[in-house]
Amino acid sequence: MAKYAATTSVSPEQRRGEIERTLARYGATAFGYATTGDRAQVVFEMNGRRMRLDVALPDRESREFTHLPPPRSYTSRSAAEAEKRYQQAVRQRWAALSLWIKAQCEAIDSEIVTAEQAFLGWVVLPDGLTLGEKLHPQLDAMYGSGDMPALMPGVARA
Repeated sequence: MAKYAATTSVSPEQRRGEIERTLARYGATAFGYATTGDRAQVVFEMNGRRMRLDVALPDRESREFTHLPPPRSYTSRSAAEAEKRYQQAVRQRWAALSLWIKAQCEAIDSEIVTAEQAFLGWVVLPDGLTLGEKLHPQLDAMYGSGDMPALMPGVARA
């Protein structure tokens, strides 16, 4: 299946503006973003909560950019072609993030979920971690133990 916006020409800068406008339209009171080599971060406040979305950017050195696909995967692409493919993947990632944020905001506006429910994993705690970062190890341990409730309440586990 093809990735959403795999051929988009919309720049990451335009997507960040789109994300900021979307969040403002749905009640965000603050917005910021940062990028490093391999990460992007979008931060905002909504309903009195601070949220931080950390997004892994594609690995510039990945063979999907630097080499031809099989069966010629031993053949390197030119540096210019690798960079072009990498930049396309970055544009796609920002497009997908923008789409996801719009969907979350629309679900909030349609009263399907609250802002806290939609962005629960990204709520920033006083120690600087997000709730998702804090709970992820505990969640892994619970699932790893095999001691989980039935998928559907009132239905016995197999």
